[in-house]
This record gives sequence, C-alpha cells and structure tokens, in this order.
Amino acid sequence: LNANKKEIQEIFNITKTIAVLGLSPDESKPSHRVAKYLQSQGFKIVPVYPKGEKILGEKVYNSLKEIPFEIDMVDIFRKPAVLDSISDVCIERGDVKVFWAQKEIVNNAAAKKAKEAGMMAVQNLCTMVEHRNL
Repeated sequence: LNANKKEIQEIFNITKTIAVLGLSPDESKPSHRVAKYLQSQGFKIVPVYPKGEKILGEKVYNSLKEIPFEIDMVDIFRKPAVLDSISDVCIERGDVKVFWAQKEIVNNAAAKKAKEAGMMAVQNLCTMVEHRNL
C-alpha cells in the first residue's frame, strides 16, 4: 500500500505546505534534517511538536488540529500506533492531500483509511530522499 514513483512526483508537484509531525528542535534528529532540507527546497514547513515557540523559524503548533490554514502534506515522524488518530484528524480537516509516514513507519490500516478518504498515502519512505531522487 504505497505510492509509486509517478505518484511521488505528483505529490511534490501539488505540495506547498507540509506539516511535520514530530519535528524535533534537535538539529541532530532526522525530523529536523528532513524539514530543513524541504524548507531549503521552497516548501513551507509547519512544525507540530508538543513544546517550543519556533523551529526552523516557523511557529510551532501543538497539534495538527490547531493549524488554522491549509495543509497539503502531513509528514509523520511518530510511532506507527498513533497513525490511526493522525489519519482521522487529516480526514476531519478535509484539506490534507498527502499522508506520508517516514522511513520505518508503517500502519497499513491508517494509510488505507487515508487513501479511502481521497488522500495519497506513502509509508516507509523519506520525503528528503524521494525529493532528491526526482
């Protein structure tokens, strides 16, 4: 249950705003490196993290529900178990086009639910690596 290369190309073409769930302020963490790369490529990064004011110069939101503007992609650095509830919030929002679970994060039920709601779903792939490969 995953997007193919053509779909991944399409994802990056339609994506402008990326909510990064689990974006750590720690520069050594993969979530920080990936978000910084995506930001350097012109994407608007929206940090979703339980604490902090700003990460990478952007306002931090405590949850996906709190973000008051449209989100194209949800890029997830969280444990697979919480993907079900994240998928539900994406569906509730109605504006998320892409449900992307990072490397080594797989939850087929959550991805299937997202796809059935009309989102593109990607699991176990890194947004930075896939973007660089295009």
